[in-house]
Amino acid sequence: MFSRHVRPAVLCAAVAMAGLGAPARAPAEPLTLADALARAQVRSPLLTAAQAAVAAAEGRARQAGLPPNPEAGLQSENLAGAGQYRDFKSAETTLSVSQRLELGGKRRARQAAAVAEVEAARLSAAIAKADLDQEVAARYAEALAARDRLSLARETAERAESLAKAAAVLVEAGREPPLRALRAEAASREAAAAVVAAEAEAEAARRALATLWGEAADAVDLVDTPAPEAVGARGVDPAETLDARLARAERRTAEAVIDRERAAARPDLTVQAGVRRFQQNGDAALVVGVSAPIPVFNRNQGAVAAARADAAAAEARERLALARSIRTLRDAQASLVAANARVEALRGRILPGAETAVDLARRGFEAGKFSLLDVLDAQTALTTARTDLIAARLERAKALAALERAAAQ
Repeated sequence: MFSRHVRPAVLCAAVAMAGLGAPARAPAEPLTLADALARAQVRSPLLTAAQAAVAAAEGRARQAGLPPNPEAGLQSENLAGAGQYRDFKSAETTLSVSQRLELGGKRRARQAAAVAEVEAARLSAAIAKADLDQEVAARYAEALAARDRLSLARETAERAESLAKAAAVLVEAGREPPLRALRAEAASREAAAAVVAAEAEAEAARRALATLWGEAADAVDLVDTPAPEAVGARGVDPAETLDARLARAERRTAEAVIDRERAAARPDLTVQAGVRRFQQNGDAALVVGVSAPIPVFNRNQGAVAAARADAAAAEARERLALARSIRTLRDAQASLVAANARVEALRGRILPGAETAVDLARRGFEAGKFSLLDVLDAQTALTTARTDLIAARLERAKALAALERAAAQ
Protein backbone atom coordinates (compact mmCIF):
# COMPACT_ATOMS: atom_id res chain seq x y z
CA MET A 1 0.00 0.00 0.00
CA PHE A 2 1.09 3.58 -0.65
CA SER A 3 1.63 6.06 2.12
CA ARG A 4 -0.61 9.08 2.16
CA HIS A 5 2.30 11.28 1.01
CA VAL A 6 3.37 9.02 -1.90
CA ARG A 7 -0.07 8.14 -3.26
CA PRO A 8 -0.99 11.45 -5.00
CA ALA A 9 2.26 11.46 -6.97
CA VAL A 10 1.72 7.87 -8.13
CA LEU A 11 -1.88 8.54 -9.07
CA CYS A 12 -0.97 11.63 -11.01
CA ALA A 13 1.63 9.63 -12.92
CA ALA A 14 -0.98 7.00 -13.74
CA VAL A 15 -3.35 9.41 -15.45
CA ALA A 16 -0.98 12.03 -16.83
CA MET A 17 -1.78 12.86 -20.43
CA ALA A 18 1.01 14.76 -22.09
CA GLY A 19 0.00 17.21 -24.86
CA LEU A 20 1.29 16.50 -28.31
CA GLY A 21 4.22 18.61 -29.41
CA ALA A 22 4.73 18.66 -33.17
CA PRO A 23 8.18 17.42 -34.14
CA ALA A 24 10.62 19.99 -35.45
CA ARG A 25 10.57 20.31 -39.19
CA ALA A 26 11.80 22.62 -41.89
CA PRO A 27 9.75 25.75 -42.50
CA ALA A 28 6.97 25.02 -44.96
CA GLU A 29 4.95 27.35 -47.13
CA PRO A 30 1.44 27.95 -45.78
CA LEU A 31 -1.17 26.69 -48.23
CA THR A 32 -4.81 27.66 -47.93
CA LEU A 33 -7.62 26.11 -49.93
CA ALA A 34 -7.74 29.26 -52.08
CA ASP A 35 -4.01 28.88 -52.78
CA ALA A 36 -4.46 25.24 -53.77
CA LEU A 37 -7.32 26.14 -56.10
CA ALA A 38 -5.24 28.89 -57.71
CA ARG A 39 -2.29 26.55 -58.26
CA ALA A 40 -4.47 23.94 -59.87
CA GLN A 41 -6.10 26.49 -62.16
CA VAL A 42 -2.70 27.65 -63.41
CA ARG A 43 -0.75 24.39 -63.56
CA SER A 44 -3.23 21.54 -63.97
CA PRO A 45 -2.61 19.40 -67.08
CA LEU A 46 -6.35 18.68 -67.18
CA LEU A 47 -7.20 22.34 -67.75
CA THR A 48 -4.38 22.67 -70.25
CA ALA A 49 -5.90 19.84 -72.26
CA ALA A 50 -9.40 21.35 -72.01
CA GLN A 51 -8.17 24.76 -73.17
CA ALA A 52 -6.33 23.10 -76.05
CA ALA A 53 -9.59 21.43 -77.08
CA VAL A 54 -11.28 24.85 -77.16
CA ALA A 55 -8.45 26.25 -79.29
CA ALA A 56 -8.79 23.29 -81.66
CA ALA A 57 -12.55 23.88 -82.01
CA GLU A 58 -11.94 27.57 -82.70
CA GLY A 59 -9.42 26.62 -85.37
CA ARG A 60 -11.95 24.32 -87.03
CA ALA A 61 -14.51 27.14 -86.92
CA ARG A 62 -12.10 29.46 -88.75
CA GLN A 63 -11.43 26.74 -91.31
CA ALA A 64 -15.15 26.18 -91.84
CA GLY A 65 -15.58 29.76 -93.06
CA LEU A 66 -12.97 29.54 -95.82
CA PRO A 67 -14.05 29.07 -99.47
CA PRO A 68 -12.54 26.40 -101.75
CA ASN A 69 -9.25 27.27 -103.42
CA PRO A 70 -9.14 27.94 -107.18
CA GLU A 71 -7.40 25.36 -109.34
CA ALA A 72 -4.96 25.97 -112.18
CA GLY A 73 -4.69 23.55 -115.09
CA LEU A 74 -2.40 23.03 -118.08
CA GLN A 75 -3.53 20.70 -120.84
CA SER A 76 -1.96 19.77 -124.21
CA GLU A 77 -3.84 17.99 -127.00
CA ASN A 78 -3.03 16.58 -130.47
CA LEU A 79 0.60 15.59 -129.90
CA ALA A 80 2.73 12.45 -130.15
CA GLY A 81 0.27 10.87 -132.57
CA ALA A 82 0.48 9.84 -136.22
CA GLY A 83 0.79 11.83 -139.41
CA GLN A 84 0.65 15.57 -138.89
CA TYR A 85 0.19 14.97 -135.14
CA ARG A 86 3.47 13.12 -134.88
CA ASP A 87 5.21 15.98 -133.11
CA PHE A 88 4.18 19.20 -131.33
CA LYS A 89 3.48 21.24 -134.47
CA SER A 90 -0.28 20.59 -134.31
CA ALA A 91 -0.54 20.64 -130.53
CA GLU A 92 -3.20 22.68 -128.74
CA THR A 93 -2.22 23.88 -125.27
CA THR A 94 -4.80 25.18 -122.79
CA LEU A 95 -4.00 27.10 -119.62
CA SER A 96 -7.08 27.40 -117.41
CA VAL A 97 -8.27 28.43 -113.94
CA SER A 98 -11.32 26.82 -112.33
CA GLN A 99 -13.26 27.73 -109.21
CA ARG A 100 -15.78 25.60 -107.38
CA LEU A 101 -18.80 27.63 -106.23
CA GLU A 102 -20.48 26.27 -103.10
CA LEU A 103 -24.24 26.43 -103.44
CA GLY A 104 -27.12 25.70 -101.10
CA GLY A 105 -25.67 27.53 -98.08
CA LYS A 106 -22.89 25.02 -97.51
CA ARG A 107 -20.45 27.46 -95.99
CA ARG A 108 -23.07 29.06 -93.77
CA ALA A 109 -24.24 25.65 -92.49
CA ARG A 110 -20.67 24.52 -92.01
CA GLN A 111 -19.86 27.64 -90.00
CA ALA A 112 -22.97 27.27 -87.84
CA ALA A 113 -22.04 23.70 -86.93
CA ALA A 114 -18.45 24.72 -86.15
CA VAL A 115 -19.59 27.62 -83.94
CA ALA A 116 -21.89 25.25 -82.05
CA GLU A 117 -18.94 22.91 -81.51
CA VAL A 118 -16.90 25.81 -80.11
CA GLU A 119 -19.64 26.59 -77.58
CA ALA A 120 -19.77 22.95 -76.52
CA ALA A 121 -15.98 22.86 -76.17
CA ARG A 122 -16.03 25.97 -73.98
CA LEU A 123 -18.69 24.47 -71.74
CA SER A 124 -16.63 21.26 -71.53
CA ALA A 125 -13.66 23.37 -70.41
CA ALA A 126 -15.83 25.08 -67.78
CA ILE A 127 -16.94 21.65 -66.54
CA ALA A 128 -13.31 20.53 -66.37
CA LYS A 129 -12.58 23.59 -64.22
CA ALA A 130 -15.55 22.91 -61.94
CA ASP A 131 -14.56 19.24 -61.62
CA LEU A 132 -11.02 20.27 -60.77
CA ASP A 133 -12.23 22.71 -58.13
CA GLN A 134 -14.31 19.96 -56.54
CA GLU A 135 -11.41 17.51 -56.55
CA VAL A 136 -8.99 20.08 -55.13
CA ALA A 137 -11.43 20.93 -52.33
CA ALA A 138 -12.00 17.24 -51.58
CA ARG A 139 -8.31 16.32 -51.57
CA TYR A 140 -7.43 19.38 -49.53
CA ALA A 141 -10.01 18.29 -46.97
CA GLU A 142 -8.61 14.76 -47.04
CA ALA A 143 -5.09 16.11 -46.46
CA LEU A 144 -6.35 18.21 -43.54
CA ALA A 145 -8.14 15.22 -42.07
CA ALA A 146 -5.04 13.05 -42.47
CA ARG A 147 -2.96 15.72 -40.73
CA ASP A 148 -5.47 15.90 -37.86
CA ARG A 149 -5.56 12.11 -37.58
CA LEU A 150 -1.76 12.07 -37.39
CA SER A 151 -1.79 14.65 -34.59
CA LEU A 152 -4.43 12.65 -32.74
CA ALA A 153 -2.50 9.41 -33.26
CA ARG A 154 0.67 10.94 -31.81
CA GLU A 155 -1.24 12.33 -28.86
CA THR A 156 -2.92 8.97 -28.29
CA ALA A 157 0.40 7.15 -28.51
CA GLU A 158 2.01 9.44 -25.98
CA ARG A 159 -0.91 9.04 -23.60
CA ALA A 160 -0.88 5.27 -24.03
CA GLU A 161 2.85 5.15 -23.33
CA SER A 162 2.38 7.21 -20.16
CA LEU A 163 -0.42 4.95 -18.99
CA ALA A 164 1.62 1.84 -19.73
CA LYS A 165 4.49 3.13 -17.61
CA ALA A 166 2.15 4.14 -14.82
CA ALA A 167 0.38 0.78 -14.97
CA ALA A 168 3.68 -1.02 -14.55
CA VAL A 169 4.40 1.05 -11.47
CA LEU A 170 0.94 0.42 -10.03
CA VAL A 171 1.10 -3.32 -10.69
CA GLU A 172 4.49 -3.50 -9.03
CA ALA A 173 3.05 -1.61 -6.06
CA GLY A 174 0.05 -3.92 -5.87
CA ARG A 175 -2.48 -1.26 -6.80
CA GLU A 176 -3.52 -2.96 -10.06
CA PRO A 177 -3.60 -6.60 -11.24
CA PRO A 178 -0.95 -7.68 -13.80
CA LEU A 179 -3.64 -7.89 -16.52
CA ARG A 180 -3.97 -4.11 -16.42
CA ALA A 181 -0.31 -3.66 -17.25
CA LEU A 182 -0.54 -6.12 -20.14
CA ARG A 183 -3.53 -4.32 -21.59
CA ALA A 184 -1.93 -0.91 -21.20
CA GLU A 185 1.26 -2.18 -22.88
CA ALA A 186 -0.73 -3.65 -25.77
CA ALA A 187 -2.64 -0.38 -26.19
CA SER A 188 0.65 1.53 -26.23
CA ARG A 189 2.13 -0.65 -28.97
CA GLU A 190 -1.05 -0.45 -31.01
CA ALA A 191 -1.05 3.34 -30.71
CA ALA A 192 2.59 3.50 -31.82
CA ALA A 193 1.76 1.43 -34.90
CA ALA A 194 -1.19 3.72 -35.63
CA VAL A 195 1.21 6.68 -35.70
CA VAL A 196 3.27 5.04 -38.44
CA ALA A 197 0.13 4.34 -40.49
CA ALA A 198 -1.14 7.89 -39.96
CA GLU A 199 2.19 9.34 -41.11
CA ALA A 200 2.01 7.33 -44.33
CA GLU A 201 -1.60 8.37 -44.84
CA ALA A 202 -0.81 12.06 -44.34
CA GLU A 203 2.09 11.90 -46.80
CA ALA A 204 -0.06 10.12 -49.38
CA ALA A 205 -2.81 12.73 -48.97
CA ARG A 206 -0.34 15.57 -49.58
CA ARG A 207 0.97 13.82 -52.68
CA ALA A 208 -2.56 13.31 -53.99
CA LEU A 209 -3.26 17.01 -53.54
CA ALA A 210 -0.05 18.13 -55.27
CA THR A 211 -0.72 15.77 -58.16
CA LEU A 212 -3.67 17.94 -59.17
CA TRP A 213 -1.29 20.64 -60.33
CA GLY A 214 1.14 18.16 -61.84
CA GLU A 215 3.89 18.21 -59.23
CA ALA A 216 5.36 16.04 -56.52
CA ALA A 217 4.35 16.72 -52.94
CA ASP A 218 5.38 20.26 -52.04
CA ALA A 219 6.68 21.23 -48.61
CA VAL A 220 3.48 22.97 -47.57
CA ASP A 221 1.74 23.67 -44.33
CA LEU A 222 -2.00 23.23 -44.73
CA VAL A 223 -4.07 26.00 -43.20
CA ASP A 224 -7.36 25.00 -41.63
CA THR A 225 -9.53 27.94 -42.66
CA PRO A 226 -13.15 28.37 -41.56
CA ALA A 227 -15.65 26.47 -43.67
CA PRO A 228 -17.19 28.69 -46.40
CA GLU A 229 -20.87 29.38 -46.56
CA ALA A 230 -22.82 26.79 -48.52
CA VAL A 231 -24.49 27.77 -51.75
CA GLY A 232 -28.25 27.65 -51.79
CA ALA A 233 -29.48 24.90 -54.08
CA ARG A 234 -32.98 26.36 -54.10
CA GLY A 235 -31.82 29.49 -55.92
CA VAL A 236 -30.12 27.53 -58.72
CA ASP A 237 -31.98 26.75 -61.92
CA PRO A 238 -31.17 23.11 -62.79
CA ALA A 239 -31.54 23.92 -66.49
CA GLU A 240 -28.70 26.46 -66.22
CA THR A 241 -26.11 24.24 -64.55
CA LEU A 242 -23.01 23.43 -66.54
CA ASP A 243 -24.00 19.85 -67.26
CA ALA A 244 -27.45 20.82 -68.52
CA ARG A 245 -26.01 23.63 -70.64
CA LEU A 246 -23.44 21.28 -72.17
CA ALA A 247 -26.14 18.77 -73.07
CA ARG A 248 -28.18 21.57 -74.63
CA ALA A 249 -25.15 22.79 -76.59
CA GLU A 250 -24.46 19.27 -77.84
CA ARG A 251 -28.07 18.98 -78.99
CA ARG A 252 -27.77 22.27 -80.87
CA THR A 253 -24.53 21.08 -82.41
CA ALA A 254 -26.21 17.90 -83.59
CA GLU A 255 -29.04 19.91 -85.13
CA ALA A 256 -26.53 22.16 -86.90
CA VAL A 257 -24.78 19.07 -88.25
CA ILE A 258 -28.09 17.98 -89.84
CA ASP A 259 -28.26 21.30 -91.71
CA ARG A 260 -24.62 20.93 -92.71
CA GLU A 261 -25.15 17.45 -94.15
CA ARG A 262 -28.31 18.51 -95.95
CA ALA A 263 -26.46 21.39 -97.54
CA ALA A 264 -23.61 19.06 -98.52
CA ALA A 265 -26.10 17.04 -100.61
CA ARG A 266 -26.73 19.98 -102.95
CA PRO A 267 -24.43 19.96 -106.01
CA ASP A 268 -21.86 22.69 -106.53
CA LEU A 269 -20.90 24.43 -109.76
CA THR A 270 -17.37 24.59 -111.06
CA VAL A 271 -16.66 27.41 -113.52
CA GLN A 272 -13.60 27.34 -115.69
CA ALA A 273 -11.87 29.93 -117.89
CA GLY A 274 -8.65 29.66 -119.84
CA VAL A 275 -6.64 30.40 -122.94
CA ARG A 276 -5.98 27.84 -125.67
CA ARG A 277 -2.99 28.26 -127.99
CA PHE A 278 -2.81 26.51 -131.35
CA GLN A 279 0.78 25.55 -132.01
CA GLN A 280 0.29 25.13 -135.78
CA ASN A 281 -0.49 28.77 -136.55
CA GLY A 282 0.16 30.51 -133.23
CA ASP A 283 -3.43 31.62 -132.74
CA ALA A 284 -5.08 31.74 -129.32
CA ALA A 285 -8.68 31.58 -128.08
CA LEU A 286 -10.58 31.71 -124.83
CA VAL A 287 -12.00 28.56 -123.27
CA VAL A 288 -14.87 28.75 -120.74
CA GLY A 289 -16.92 26.03 -119.15
CA VAL A 290 -19.23 25.04 -116.34
CA SER A 291 -19.54 21.63 -114.71
CA ALA A 292 -21.68 20.16 -111.95
CA PRO A 293 -22.08 16.68 -110.46
CA ILE A 294 -25.28 14.77 -111.18
CA PRO A 295 -26.75 13.62 -107.80
CA VAL A 296 -27.98 10.24 -108.96
CA PHE A 297 -26.33 7.76 -106.61
CA ASN A 298 -24.77 9.83 -103.81
CA ARG A 299 -27.08 12.44 -102.31
CA ASN A 300 -25.36 12.28 -98.91
CA GLN A 301 -28.43 10.48 -97.61
CA GLY A 302 -26.44 8.25 -95.27
CA ALA A 303 -24.73 11.19 -93.56
CA VAL A 304 -28.07 13.00 -93.18
CA ALA A 305 -29.67 9.93 -91.59
CA ALA A 306 -26.72 9.54 -89.22
CA ALA A 307 -26.91 13.23 -88.24
CA ARG A 308 -30.63 12.88 -87.49
CA ALA A 309 -29.96 9.85 -85.30
CA ASP A 310 -27.19 11.76 -83.47
CA ALA A 311 -29.59 14.65 -82.89
CA ALA A 312 -32.21 12.30 -81.44
CA ALA A 313 -29.60 10.85 -79.11
CA ALA A 314 -28.44 14.33 -78.10
CA GLU A 315 -32.02 15.34 -77.30
CA ALA A 316 -32.42 12.28 -75.09
CA ARG A 317 -29.13 13.08 -73.33
CA GLU A 318 -30.36 16.63 -72.74
CA ARG A 319 -33.47 15.37 -70.95
CA LEU A 320 -31.33 12.97 -68.93
CA ALA A 321 -28.84 15.72 -68.02
CA LEU A 322 -31.64 17.93 -66.72
CA ALA A 323 -33.04 15.11 -64.58
CA ARG A 324 -29.59 14.34 -63.24
CA SER A 325 -28.96 18.00 -62.52
CA ILE A 326 -32.11 18.21 -60.40
CA ARG A 327 -31.25 15.02 -58.55
CA THR A 328 -27.60 16.00 -57.99
CA LEU A 329 -28.56 19.39 -56.56
CA ARG A 330 -31.05 17.86 -54.14
CA ASP A 331 -28.73 15.04 -53.09
CA ALA A 332 -25.84 17.42 -52.50
CA GLN A 333 -28.01 19.72 -50.41
CA ALA A 334 -29.28 16.81 -48.34
CA SER A 335 -25.77 15.46 -47.83
CA LEU A 336 -24.57 18.85 -46.62
CA VAL A 337 -27.46 19.16 -44.16
CA ALA A 338 -26.71 15.68 -42.79
CA ALA A 339 -22.99 16.41 -42.53
CA ASN A 340 -23.65 19.69 -40.70
CA ALA A 341 -25.94 17.90 -38.25
CA ARG A 342 -23.31 15.26 -37.54
CA VAL A 343 -20.59 17.85 -36.98
CA GLU A 344 -22.79 19.82 -34.62
CA ALA A 345 -23.79 16.71 -32.68
CA LEU A 346 -20.18 15.59 -32.25
CA ARG A 347 -18.85 19.02 -31.46
CA GLY A 348 -21.74 20.15 -29.30
CA ARG A 349 -22.64 17.03 -27.31
CA ILE A 350 -20.63 13.87 -27.96
CA LEU A 351 -17.11 15.27 -27.75
CA PRO A 352 -17.78 17.39 -24.62
CA GLY A 353 -19.37 14.34 -23.01
CA ALA A 354 -16.31 12.22 -23.76
CA GLU A 355 -14.01 14.92 -22.38
CA THR A 356 -16.14 15.09 -19.22
CA ALA A 357 -15.99 11.30 -18.87
CA VAL A 358 -12.18 11.39 -19.02
CA ASP A 359 -12.07 14.12 -16.39
CA LEU A 360 -14.43 12.18 -14.13
CA ALA A 361 -12.40 9.01 -14.63
CA ARG A 362 -9.25 10.85 -13.63
CA ARG A 363 -10.81 12.25 -10.49
CA GLY A 364 -12.47 8.98 -9.60
CA PHE A 365 -9.20 7.14 -10.05
CA GLU A 366 -7.42 9.67 -7.85
CA ALA A 367 -10.11 9.12 -5.22
CA GLY A 368 -9.72 5.36 -5.49
CA LYS A 369 -13.20 4.83 -6.93
CA PHE A 370 -12.17 3.81 -10.47
CA SER A 371 -9.50 1.51 -11.79
CA LEU A 372 -6.85 2.20 -14.38
CA LEU A 373 -9.00 0.26 -16.84
CA ASP A 374 -11.79 2.83 -16.42
CA VAL A 375 -9.39 5.64 -17.27
CA LEU A 376 -8.14 3.74 -20.32
CA ASP A 377 -11.67 3.10 -21.56
CA ALA A 378 -12.63 6.76 -21.11
CA GLN A 379 -9.58 7.86 -23.05
CA THR A 380 -10.41 5.38 -25.83
CA ALA A 381 -13.93 6.82 -26.03
CA LEU A 382 -12.50 10.34 -26.26
CA THR A 383 -10.14 9.30 -29.06
CA THR A 384 -13.04 7.71 -30.92
CA ALA A 385 -15.12 10.89 -30.57
CA ARG A 386 -12.27 13.02 -31.90
CA THR A 387 -11.75 10.62 -34.79
CA ASP A 388 -15.45 10.76 -35.61
CA LEU A 389 -15.35 14.56 -35.56
CA ILE A 390 -12.44 14.59 -38.02
CA ALA A 391 -14.39 12.23 -40.29
CA ALA A 392 -17.53 14.36 -39.99
CA ARG A 393 -15.64 17.51 -40.92
CA LEU A 394 -14.23 15.71 -43.94
CA GLU A 395 -17.71 14.60 -44.98
CA ARG A 396 -18.94 18.17 -44.62
CA ALA A 397 -16.11 19.54 -46.77
CA LYS A 398 -16.78 16.96 -49.47
CA ALA A 399 -20.53 17.60 -49.36
CA LEU A 400 -19.92 21.33 -49.72
CA ALA A 401 -17.58 20.74 -52.68
CA ALA A 402 -20.16 18.47 -54.29
CA LEU A 403 -22.88 21.09 -53.87
CA GLU A 404 -20.64 23.80 -55.36
CA ARG A 405 -19.98 21.53 -58.32
CA ALA A 406 -23.63 20.63 -58.80
CA ALA A 407 -24.66 24.31 -58.72
CA ALA A 408 -21.87 25.53 -61.02
CA GLN A 409 -23.16 27.60 -63.91
